[in-house]
Amino acid sequence: VDCSPGNYQRTVRRTEDSFQACTDMVSCFQERARVERQYAQALSEWSQNYPVSLCSGPLYGSLMKAWQCFMSSADRLASLHASMCRALVSEDGDRVRTWQKDNFHKKVFGGFKETQEIETGFARAQKPWTKKLKKLDKARQAFHKASRREYLIREREAHAQGNPDVNIDKQKKLQEDLQLASQEVDKMRSRYEKVLEEVNRYAPRYMEEMESVFDQSQDEEKKRIMFLKQALLSIHDHLDVTTNESVRSVYSELHNTLMSIDEQEDLRWWKNTHGPGMPTDWPHFQEYNPEKKPNVMIGGVKVRALYDYVGQETDELSFKAGEEFLKIEDEDDQGWCRGMKDGQWEGLYPANYVEVV
Repeated sequence: VDCSPGNYQRTVRRTEDSFQACTDMVSCFQERARVERQYAQALSEWSQNYPVSLCSGPLYGSLMKAWQCFMSSADRLASLHASMCRALVSEDGDRVRTWQKDNFHKKVFGGFKETQEIETGFARAQKPWTKKLKKLDKARQAFHKASRREYLIREREAHAQGNPDVNIDKQKKLQEDLQLASQEVDKMRSRYEKVLEEVNRYAPRYMEEMESVFDQSQDEEKKRIMFLKQALLSIHDHLDVTTNESVRSVYSELHNTLMSIDEQEDLRWWKNTHGPGMPTDWPHFQEYNPEKKPNVMIGGVKVRALYDYVGQETDELSFKAGEEFLKIEDEDDQGWCRGMKDGQWEGLYPANYVEVV
């Protein structure tokens, strides 16, 4: 464990790191919200692009209803993803920002009050320890300096003993210097060991005071972690479509519609409408009859559109599923009726696209 002064700075910075983590989380899931909104818009546009071409396309019967169900399902899913977008922004994002505001109090000159409290606590606990470490370092340096001096004198004294050029007086002086240097080393060693003992005796108290502040920091961090865990779980709940009843309902209904595709019924309808089962007007002798006006209904019969229909010719009537209008002429031999919409638009339309109200 690093016991040098200032070793607590990473723990102190954790408060500001937590604040930044909240900011990053909000930014991240706002971007996810944009993805959900764009997906919802794309689904909605897709579901609205095909119904017209479906009704005027080659499909019919239960197969066409199944295809139309894909379109309506997409529209419902678009609403669901739009609500997910709103939840991520208005619920989850606002919750994190509110928690940030309540738990991180900015100082006038920068930083946070919570950061200052932890840093002040650590500095107060470490102040006596820092002084003792400085005293210890000073004693260590003095001991090493004395030891180095003794080492150099011992080297010179050993070299002088075997050298005939060094006179007796100088050798004696070197021996005296060596003795004094050794005594200084012993003195510095004793002082160094004494200071070291003081530091080691104080270490448990230092650790106790530092751990007290550290535990306080841990408690604050625990609250942050627990909150962010709940925030992430809330985001998960909003994004998890696997447990969403609305999604289950959409796909359940879609699956049931697909399973209801009945090839026999569709083939029967085609046979009776466009095949040998349809009423056949076999050639027969026809007397001359003056032309009669079409069978115009007085006031008309109210009908409701089952499907969307876009007129392909200028004399055809266009309408959307669910619209109501008047049938003013019965179905002709080609399966067309004449109708009037909004009291002014008149035209032909497929008889099997409506039902009588």
